[in-house]
Amino acid sequence: MAILSKLFTLFRGTATEAGQAVVDANALRILDQETRDAQDALNRSRDDLAKLMAQRKLKADAAEANRRKLGEYEGYMQVALQKNDEALQLEVAQRIADLEAKLGEDGKVIVEYDASIEKLRAAVVQGERGLERLRAQIDTVRATESVQRAQATIAARHSGTNAKMRTALDSLERIKQRQAETGARIEAADQLQADSGDDGLKRRLFGENAGAEAVLARYRKPQQAALPAPEAAPLQLPGTVDRIAE
Repeated sequence: MAILSKLFTLFRGTATEAGQAVVDANALRILDQETRDAQDALNRSRDDLAKLMAQRKLKADAAEANRRKLGEYEGYMQVALQKNDEALQLEVAQRIADLEAKLGEDGKVIVEYDASIEKLRAAVVQGERGLERLRAQIDTVRATESVQRAQATIAARHSGTNAKMRTALDSLERIKQRQAETGARIEAADQLQADSGDDGLKRRLFGENAGAEAVLARYRKPQQAALPAPEAAPLQLPGTVDRIAE
């Protein structure tokens, strides 16, 4: 029994959480429907107020008619008193008593109508003000919801853009690294090819300009051999120049 009770409690808790999630997801729709329900209730209150005011008017009109009729019977009483007819006087007096009783009842009903109308009118006014404030708050909530939804969309897009930008930068770096590796391999292959030929051997023996200098030296040797040897200057003894001048 304890296990079944806990399972039932778990089921109720899960159902409550699921129901709350549905309510939260549709909060604005529920709020709109509740606002419409409040408006319908307010409209019914207005209808009830209009009915009460109409009934009060009818009762007041009936009381006014009885009041006029009472005035007529008071005139009849004067006539009956002048005729000195006691039976006629009693009949008129009974009519007057009935009218006064009706007027008293009408007065009480009218007072009750007035009290009910005043209470219902105050409730309608309060309901209208409350509904107006509620609608203003709903508009604010709806605007805030719209702004937050737009901000969330922008944030999601910005996050996706940053992720895509980071992915693109990573791809660019990989491309650059691959190109650098390819260039290095090409340079190494060229170096290996150059080192395996005569040029490589000459560079290792004579340096970069060994071939050109060797060729120039080969052409210079015959020209230097064909040139005459320079004559030696005569040897002059000291005092020779002075004797010649004499």
